[in-house]
Amino acid sequence: MRDDEKFEIIRALDLLPHISGASWAMLWFRMNKIKNPTKEEFREKTVEYFSKMESLMKSFEGKNEFKDINQYMQNRFEDEKKLIMSGENSEVEKRYQRYLDYG
Repeated sequence: MRDDEKFEIIRALDLLPHISGASWAMLWFRMNKIKNPTKEEFREKTVEYFSKMESLMKSFEGKNEFKDINQYMQNRFEDEKKLIMSGENSEVEKRYQRYLDYG
């Protein structure tokens, strides 16, 4: 698979963890009036909301011509969840700190 064939999914998976996952997590904590979640709680909630994207990524399953991109997406999706949980996604960590600062 060429890089240009996966450019859009690379970009989406760069953005979705903090845009969908962390943003929805922040909203959840705010609505529940939890002002100081632990990093672990914030990361878990971020992964929970980010994981809701999985059904969208599975929309290409069952078609042989999408086999390579499906494999790439699944592997990258799992890697992103691990990065979030280990604290290695700097954008998610920034949003956690922002939530603590401005809640």
